Amino acid sequence: MAKALLGYVGGSDPRLLAEMRRLQQRVQDLESELGRIQAENDALTAAASHDSLMESIDAHQAEPALT
Repeated sequence: MAKALLGYVGGSDPRLLAEMRRLQQRVQDLESELGRIQAENDALTAAASHDSLMESIDAHQAEPALT
């Protein structure tokens, strides 16, 4: 069974190993990009909720400050 997994004779094919390394690097790149995009999305969501909170306060109907 191990021979079937590693190749019939002579171990792993160097092309297969290179492709596997390339794919692993691509997965790491995509994971880091996903983390960056999620952080950016969280920041935008927080900014949007802050803006909507500020819009919900009606300054025209607020009571005047004591002088």
